[in-house]
Amino acid sequence: MQKLIFSFIIMLAAIAPLIAQEDAEGSKDPALFTRMPGYHIYRYDDVQFDKYEFRISHEKTQVVEGHHLLILYDLNNNVQAPSPLQIGRNYINAVKKIGGQLIYEYQDPGEDVVLKVTKNGMEVWAYVSANGSGSYGINLVEKQAMNQDVVADANSLANSIRESGKVAVYGIYFDTGKSLLKPESQPTLQEISKLLKMDPNLKLYVVGHTDNVGDYVSNMQLSIERSIAVVNELKSKYSVNEGRLRACGDGPTSPVASNDKEEGRALNRRVELVKQ
Repeated sequence: MQKLIFSFIIMLAAIAPLIAQEDAEGSKDPALFTRMPGYHIYRYDDVQFDKYEFRISHEKTQVVEGHHLLILYDLNNNVQAPSPLQIGRNYINAVKKIGGQLIYEYQDPGEDVVLKVTKNGMEVWAYVSANGSGSYGINLVEKQAMNQDVVADANSLANSIRESGKVAVYGIYFDTGKSLLKPESQPTLQEISKLLKMDPNLKLYVVGHTDNVGDYVSNMQLSIERSIAVVNELKSKYSVNEGRLRACGDGPTSPVASNDKEEGRALNRRVELVKQ
């Protein structure tokens, strides 16, 4: 369905009347590669954080989150259109030259390719679709975690603990497979310290949780190491009494969502505060 919608958008671009053969205002080619000769940008959507579902095999897709570009190219007047295959192969070759790879290629009815490249430490995915109308489009996602702009405050944490005895916290960040707290975790840790100051008698289990990706034993170890890191930070930086916190790790054993999709795995990677 997503492929059909994308192809329909490209067709609309092809049949729309063109007043000028100029790029859409504010548009530009992605940093990863140039455009096919004889084309201009008809539509350009730049979304700071979004997700796109890329096909990685006949049966499977993969959702990638991050900076999302949708770029639709239309053929200039009096320019002979390349074949869809020519467009697809040009992008495949361009990505391979910079160390990238072809993830999936299919022809139904035009030429659609999914590409991936890691450049300067960033993983970039691209879906190039050419349907034979002369136009083609690119969905490109620079994979990255979302900047957390909204943080649960001490009052909302307290309300959840009062109602259910625990609260899941998602504003605490670690690199994949690591237990070192990232700097962007500080606003959430500050709210946890406020929560403890609001109720001097409150004692908490700080419980680390992971998704099910990787080895079970490693995930169990990682979850306890992350919870210890949170406890140590609250003690050292926010002067929380050691006796009020106890670090625990449940690894992948208490999911709150299915691990079959990335959305569920992201929910399962969390720290919970549980009232003792």
